[in-house]
Amino acid sequence: MDVLKLHGLVLKSADYSEFDRRLTLLTAERVKITVFARSVKRPGNRLMASTEPFAFGTFLMTEGKSAYNLRETEIDNYFQEIRSDLDAYYLGSYFLEFADYYSREGVEDTPLISLIYSSLLALLRPDFDNKLVRSVFEIKIISIEGELPPPDGYGSLLPGTLHALRFIQDSPCSRVFTFNVSTEILSELTALSSYYVRNTVRKEFSSLKILNAVSVS
Repeated sequence: MDVLKLHGLVLKSADYSEFDRRLTLLTAERVKITVFARSVKRPGNRLMASTEPFAFGTFLMTEGKSAYNLRETEIDNYFQEIRSDLDAYYLGSYFLEFADYYSREGVEDTPLISLIYSSLLALLRPDFDNKLVRSVFEIKIISIEGELPPPDGYGSLLPGTLHALRFIQDSPCSRVFTFNVSTEILSELTALSSYYVRNTVRKEFSSLKILNAVSVS
């Protein structure tokens, strides 16, 4: 049986039986796929950590009739630091949920992987406000999916906000977090991205509910 080598990250992980897990992976080669990790929950199984959400790297697997079966992994980044920061963890989980919402099995969407990876790295940067990371992510993912209105007609926005908006739209995902903004521009970007999400996304994200509850408390 041929072994496939796919590159991507774990979007979702759920217990399937006493020892097995069912994963949703976003990959560069086969887009969104379902993968079963057999016996991964048995004590001492070295693949356990690579079946957690955020794990990014290479996944070796065989193809079954309706899903894939995990055989081996080569993880480049587990994003362990995100797990130790409550706000970053739920915001990162929101990014994964958002990506799962937009991605479709069999529909190529390679830039989405790059955007998620860049966004998770940005959450680890102390010089970046998480509000900016979230706004950039929301604007960019909606732009990638072709649902972002053109930047023209925003005369009431600050010139710096317009510049930032165009930069987010036009830059490759790997460079979308190479700028910073003032408090005033961040406030406008935050309001703008929230408006876009409210008017384009037809889903309530569970991680975002938790994040909002944690922020209030």
